[in-house]
Amino acid sequence: MKNTNSTGTSAKKFGTELMSRIKTKYPFYTVFILVFLTVMAVSFFDIATSETVFSFALSGYQVDQISDRTIIAKKNLEPTELHPVSVQKGEEIIKKGFPITQERYDKLKKMAETPAYINTRALGNAFLFFILLSALMFLLFSPFFLGRDIKLKEIICLGIMFVIVYAAVVFGRKLPAFSDPFTLPFIIPATFFVMLVAMLFEERLAMYFAFLLFFAVLYGSNFNTAPAVFVLCSGMSAARIVRKLDKRINLIVASLVLSLLNWVLLFTLEIVYGSPLDDSLLNGLAVAFNGFMSGILALGFLTPLELLLNTASVFRLMDLSDLNNPIMKRMLIAAPGTYNHSMLVATLSENACASIGANGLLARVGAYYHDLGKLEQPEYFVENQREGNKHDEINPRLSVSVIRNHVKKGVERARQMRLPQEVIDIIAQHHGNSLIAYFFNTAKQQDESVSEEEFSYWGSPPASKEAAVVMIADTVEAACRTLENPSVPRLEKFIRRLIMTKYETGQLDRAALTFNELDIIRECFVNILAGYYHSRIEYPNQKDPDSDEKEKSDAHEK
Repeated sequence: MKNTNSTGTSAKKFGTELMSRIKTKYPFYTVFILVFLTVMAVSFFDIATSETVFSFALSGYQVDQISDRTIIAKKNLEPTELHPVSVQKGEEIIKKGFPITQERYDKLKKMAETPAYINTRALGNAFLFFILLSALMFLLFSPFFLGRDIKLKEIICLGIMFVIVYAAVVFGRKLPAFSDPFTLPFIIPATFFVMLVAMLFEERLAMYFAFLLFFAVLYGSNFNTAPAVFVLCSGMSAARIVRKLDKRINLIVASLVLSLLNWVLLFTLEIVYGSPLDDSLLNGLAVAFNGFMSGILALGFLTPLELLLNTASVFRLMDLSDLNNPIMKRMLIAAPGTYNHSMLVATLSENACASIGANGLLARVGAYYHDLGKLEQPEYFVENQREGNKHDEINPRLSVSVIRNHVKKGVERARQMRLPQEVIDIIAQHHGNSLIAYFFNTAKQQDESVSEEEFSYWGSPPASKEAAVVMIADTVEAACRTLENPSVPRLEKFIRRLIMTKYETGQLDRAALTFNELDIIRECFVNILAGYYHSRIEYPNQKDPDSDEKEKSDAHEK
């Protein structure tokens, strides 16, 4: 009885978790179902327009051939202009062991080409194939392989691209000009789509997508491996070529390189598969043109898609890292202390992220904009104060409200500017939910009943390595300003303590940083700050700017 209850409880718990997951992920499942149904519709068209009879290809029959099976008509078919013969339901079209006459063959052909007969076996095969491919897709796009949760906009883009590639293969194969396995790659836009995915999102996602397209082309081309292998190799090459581009104009060079690779790849496949080389030059020029146009089209579509999808692509981040934009100029004038603080945090963050294999460019841009909210009331932040501390005149609770409000204001302004979500996340998470200790201690002296929640930030701890590094860099840069005699040993000890405080208070729990990576980050910060705070020798002609005033004062007293 106890085991039964336990089993029932487990089943109920599993059902509850499953329903919760479906409710949370229903947009993803909706997109997946729509893509799957579209792919099956294309497969249905392919099967309905293929010359097959009850799962057997028409090409397997010819006049005067001894039939190896009996085929009986299941539908009445009236004569048409194209096929003037008629077919009656239940009629024996061909009989096993007997020769196929011209009349019987004409009826067989009529059945094969009419949409009234659908090859249900082939449709079932397509359904099973794409179910298995879907399972592979869920595996590749899982956090285990991708290293993160895939976004809805990524799923939508990949789904649309997948359908277009599959449809291009199915429809193109039916055209005489592209029916050959070595001419079909001319019209497949797989390389173009893989380049876009690599630039808009990331290289790993593009590689997995190229692998899925391999199976789509393989099935759509009736399991001709030549075009499928071409798509796989060309797509992966494109993803590798564009992964480190930081200027849009470099896409033209990448297009030229890709066109040459496509030519060499197709020529190699022609040799491997023993294809006649009569049209090799023409075929090579065609796939080279495909590769070149893939890069040119990617260049044209990149900017609109960046804005539409609001992605943190390399090119978008490079544009946002331009310090001549209006918001950074305003920060320089209205909050010069915050501006200089952000510059040093950006330097620390970029170098630390590069050292641990994270996205240094994203960290730099996030650091530039992480204190965007301070533009509302810059005079309430210590780095911008020149004549006394304004918080000495107000209640600690009001001070905390002003201080932590800069995160909220920063997120609001970032959304108005349509900054990428990855940058907005850094702004929202760069303080996590940590305690604002100075004002908490001040308030504690006035009222022992105050709680830490009242004096903590409203955000959540960083969920990415880049956001965590910016958080640490922000704390370290601000704290090291107060450190007397910032020698290397003192900096190292001080920074280690700051990082461990973040770890112990749970601010790094979601960022997936290892202790080894934290050590690398610390060393990187120490090296940069040691150079920043290094002492200089005093030259003979250098004087303390206050010395003249002091000399005049002494002379006046005498």
